[in-house]
Amino acid sequence: MTTDITIVGAGLGGLTLARVLHVHGIPATVYEAEASLTDRSQGGMLDIHDYNGQLAVQAARLMDEFRGIILEGRQAMRILDRNGTVMLDQADDGTGGRPEVQRGELRQILLDSLPAGTVRWGHKVSGARGLDEGRHEVTFTDGGTAVTSLLVGADGAWSRIRPLLSTATPEYTGTSFVETYLFDADTRHPAAAKAVGGGSLFAVDPGKRQIGAHREKDGTLHAYVVLSKPLDWFAGVDFADAAATAALIAQEFAGWAPELTALITDSDTTPVLRPHYTLPVGHRWDRVPGVTLVGDAAHLIPPNGEGANLAMLDGAELGEALAAHPGDVEAALAAYEQVMFPRSAAVGEAEAETPVNPTLEDLLNFFTRDEQTP
Repeated sequence: MTTDITIVGAGLGGLTLARVLHVHGIPATVYEAEASLTDRSQGGMLDIHDYNGQLAVQAARLMDEFRGIILEGRQAMRILDRNGTVMLDQADDGTGGRPEVQRGELRQILLDSLPAGTVRWGHKVSGARGLDEGRHEVTFTDGGTAVTSLLVGADGAWSRIRPLLSTATPEYTGTSFVETYLFDADTRHPAAAKAVGGGSLFAVDPGKRQIGAHREKDGTLHAYVVLSKPLDWFAGVDFADAAATAALIAQEFAGWAPELTALITDSDTTPVLRPHYTLPVGHRWDRVPGVTLVGDAAHLIPPNGEGANLAMLDGAELGEALAAHPGDVEAALAAYEQVMFPRSAAVGEAEAETPVNPTLEDLLNFFTRDEQTP
């Protein structure tokens, strides 16, 4: 099969690219490893920023649909100490520039905006190789292939397309999330629900451990337990045994307020490990004809609220560049990368300067400063 534009990965970055191309009348094909839209959970909430993610939504001409999925009040934020004492409680007054949405719902409006058949589900890429004149051949695990004039890797941290451009591979940062969910929390887990409040919670033991949580739809609390442990430590945890895992993780928070440790011990789901990986800060590559990357495939950093936003902006700007340079793919790719490289480097440098385990003072200083955008 031969196509003009092939996008590998139907995450937010790849879908935003496909949508912006469609807006400009440019067809593309998106190959996705997942068997279907419902193949796996799409994660929790995302704050979509007015200085990057929302610019991508505007370029995709989906602002009305985006406004329809915003969860009102979720920009509220609380900081607690390990004893459950409230150190900061910011209400959502409706003026913030980082509205919260469910990742799955954002992905859905992007999918719904594309022509039928744009996304080819169940196509897991095993590798890709260069041909002549900037063309590339993509190989799938089922033995199928696709040849394309423009190949875009939007396939995340472990991109199969990145090796065409770079030898860089993700490295473990030394920190991981353990995710839990508490459902119908106001009724079934009232103490934890009260601690989290109406939006986001940060609870820290200065310089050591953290518990974060979001209030999602329908009274769901989604918690992120942050632990600085080697991968070998987690390898010794039987995550299939939910009760034993919760008890082990909770031991790391001995002495914390019960309404906080309940976010671990009262989980209604099996805890899930999410190790944090990163690419080198300022990761870039020399221009290779006919191929580029967006999102985590290009500039993976630990979770800091910017990853999804940057992926969407990458996709939008690449789509706009291709539309602005009809018939000249290389000019479009060069223009896109010229902007993307320094932007992603700046975010990566800021993240590198952020304490891995912030203190209460660090968090209070960050959330009370006047300007929070990069």
